[in-house]
Amino acid sequence: MEGERESGGGECSPKCYRMFIIETVCVAWFSLEFVLRFIQASSKLEFLRGPLNIIDALAILPYYVSLVVVEDEGEVDPDRPGAGKGYLDKLGLVLRIMRALRILYVMRLARHSLGLQTLGLTVRRSTREFGLLLLFLCVAVTLFSPLVHLAESELTGVQDFSSIPASYWWAIISMTTVGYGDMVPRSIPGQVVALSSILSGILIMAFPATSIFHMFSRSYQELKLEHDRLFKEECAVAAAAAAAAAAVDLKEVDIGIGAGGYVDKESAHSMESLLAKDGHPTGNNNHNLPAAAF
Repeated sequence: MEGERESGGGECSPKCYRMFIIETVCVAWFSLEFVLRFIQASSKLEFLRGPLNIIDALAILPYYVSLVVVEDEGEVDPDRPGAGKGYLDKLGLVLRIMRALRILYVMRLARHSLGLQTLGLTVRRSTREFGLLLLFLCVAVTLFSPLVHLAESELTGVQDFSSIPASYWWAIISMTTVGYGDMVPRSIPGQVVALSSILSGILIMAFPATSIFHMFSRSYQELKLEHDRLFKEECAVAAAAAAAAAAVDLKEVDIGIGAGGYVDKESAHSMESLLAKDGHPTGNNNHNLPAAAF
């Protein structure tokens, strides 16, 4: 997007404008959701301390900062001494860093993804295992870096391993089995040290990985059961609400029927009173029949 921002004369290209419109709509939706969740939160301080809420704020904030702060690169003269360290350059660097924080939009998926939630829970629960992994790695790097420097620089005179701190980089990428190939031991003693560091790295990485894997599996099962329980509770609450609404409707219908029956009785009583005034027999069925009828 940055490469297509200006299409000549400092104007935004059509593609850049379309991307800006899409980003504006998304940020507006995210901002509305964030504000509504903040209003509904029972504890505002706990809401602001939440890790996911902090990530949401950091993901939304760069958009508003980019609207307020305008990066004017045309006023910086590159030929002037010290222009690269001017105020506008520093401001532009801060603005570009804030724009890069937009990648945190992806972290919002953790709110709706069971896998990402499991990953975060596993990292929090496995801090001791990660600490042991870093400790083992640091000890091994500290051990193999001087050895490979001694084998390559002191014995063979190869300039790739110029110092022990420079050998730290080689030890790290070798023990983590990455192997960029920018620094390669060429002597026999150096290759023996390299083989030892690679094998040690495999073992060091494998020891805590088993515990972390079991923690991930256990965390996934716990979160899955929790989600199922919450889903069942929501279904039960919805069913209870529907049943209560149906009961209220039935009660209203019964009240309406009862009121209608009471009115009918009053109408019948009024009709009987009118008939009695006209001389018609009312009340019970005791009719006075003539004797000839028997």
